[in-house]
Amino acid sequence: MPISPFRFSTEPVDSPRPGIHWTEAGKDFSVLWRSERGAPPPKRVTLADDTTTADTAYRLACEGTALLWRGDFHNATQLLQAVARRADKTPARKQRKTAKESAQAVSPADIFHQYRQAQSQRARVLGLLLLPFNADYGIALRRAPDARQACAEAWGAAAAATDPSVASLRELLGIIGAHEWRKKGVEIPALGDPPNNRIHPHYGVFSPVRGEYVNLVAAAPLPLTGQAEFVAFDIGTGTGVLAAVLARRGIERVVATDLDPRALACARENVRQLGLSERVDVLQADLFPEGRAALVVCNPPWIPARPSSPMENGIYDPESRMLRGFLAKLPDHLTPGGEGWLILSDLAEHLGLRTRAQLLDVFDSAGLRVLARHDVPPRHPRASDKADPLHHARAAEITSLWRLAAR
Repeated sequence: MPISPFRFSTEPVDSPRPGIHWTEAGKDFSVLWRSERGAPPPKRVTLADDTTTADTAYRLACEGTALLWRGDFHNATQLLQAVARRADKTPARKQRKTAKESAQAVSPADIFHQYRQAQSQRARVLGLLLLPFNADYGIALRRAPDARQACAEAWGAAAAATDPSVASLRELLGIIGAHEWRKKGVEIPALGDPPNNRIHPHYGVFSPVRGEYVNLVAAAPLPLTGQAEFVAFDIGTGTGVLAAVLARRGIERVVATDLDPRALACARENVRQLGLSERVDVLQADLFPEGRAALVVCNPPWIPARPSSPMENGIYDPESRMLRGFLAKLPDHLTPGGEGWLILSDLAEHLGLRTRAQLLDVFDSAGLRVLARHDVPPRHPRASDKADPLHHARAAEITSLWRLAAR
């Protein structure tokens, strides 16, 4: 289907709506700014095309100047890759500084915070190569893909009132990648034999690509409470994968909760596609639904640090708020003889962000006792990547399913 030409708004640059502003051919333009990272619109924007060199683009981006692309789409992706190579190249002076620091006592927490700072700076620089989008999310550039469906899944359906917009090329590539994952799905062996064992993650919802924690939930022994109807809660369900695993294990009723509208839509769609709608209810709730359950499962974000963007909410839990909130209220939602299953990696312990003693103190303060713990080592590629700055922690990481009961 042909893509309509990009239609610019000629609103004054002092328009009160959030937007990105620039001057082109002697005219001032303003359109909607989109950033799933929550980045503010750049204050300085220059035009770029096929004649723009990677060195120039990298220098401008490091200075905080965004480049609004006017050339061939494929050339833009090649330019982004070239800028990324420059961003990843460590200057000689920084190599000397790193070598000096490594000779000194540097804590794992310091290494982690330096790594996150470097990643944040990299994301900022790479996020300044921008693309124009029509009101229908079409991209009026040579050889541009038709990414309208992918954009609609991330930004919501385009409507007559939708405005033209600008977003980063890097964000668009992430949107397209998420769209492909959503179509293909992630095979979950714990859900049974293919083809009816796939979870389809939506954009912005954490994908269950690390299957070891799913296998823990599939294998741990269920509590014997003697209830006529076995009820389980899945707190912070995300894609709904753990709720689906519990239902496939034969649990009669599973209540899955989440606050994120994207996660709720994703979980409902997966439950429906797996044919589990009669067993699994997906509800919007802040942690717990009403009532009690024989089993309450929670897989909170594993790292007690502040996310640098909304897209990191599935990884980082500031001050362990979700973890602490779940544990504090867990006893009030367990039936007699019921169990709470906490799925948690010890990566934070190896990074010096939380100690095992602190975790056990939280259990104790919540009135919980440990019945058992089931452990599994990581199987993802980064655990064996010695070039990763956090390799020492990833290689030692263990993911655990803590079986907890009220005292």
